[in-house]
Amino acid sequence: MARIVADTRRDTIRREFEAPTMSDFTLPPPKLEHLCDLAVDVGVPVDIGHSPFGQRRVVAILGGSVSGRIAGRVLPGGADFQLIHGATVARLEARYVLELDDGARVFVQNNALRVASAEVTARLLRGQVSLETGDERWSWLNERQFLCVGQRLPAQVRMSFYAVE
Repeated sequence: MARIVADTRRDTIRREFEAPTMSDFTLPPPKLEHLCDLAVDVGVPVDIGHSPFGQRRVVAILGGSVSGRIAGRVLPGGADFQLIHGATVARLEARYVLELDDGARVFVQNNALRVASAEVTARLLRGQVSLETGDERWSWLNERQFLCVGQRLPAQVRMSFYAVE
């Protein structure tokens, strides 16, 4: 922080700089704005095996629905690539495509982390979402950051996407 100091010996005003404290750097938290809810139908996990990095699995994305500020369907053909570290940590990377009601297509990439007890890890997730489209009507999706929360059910993943404002 700077403070103005009058120098009476020289009839000038000079600035003195004080070292900022960490509390000077605390900024308000970002706001989240709800974008949409997804119900993603998934297949049975395919176990790839244990690697030096953990247990690898792939889960096919079979389809689903999207409602909210953007609405449409989840196209079949995507997948969720999972790396499981023991019973309490899982890293998830899903890639799939949304087809919106107006015909626009949006590529989605979720990077999620589940960290909790074995019972909870099997059900809940938190993650970052990247959305990408070539459709000018939805180009603002390319320019935003998104977060998601999700719940894993036996044959479906339910997620809510939020724009970081």
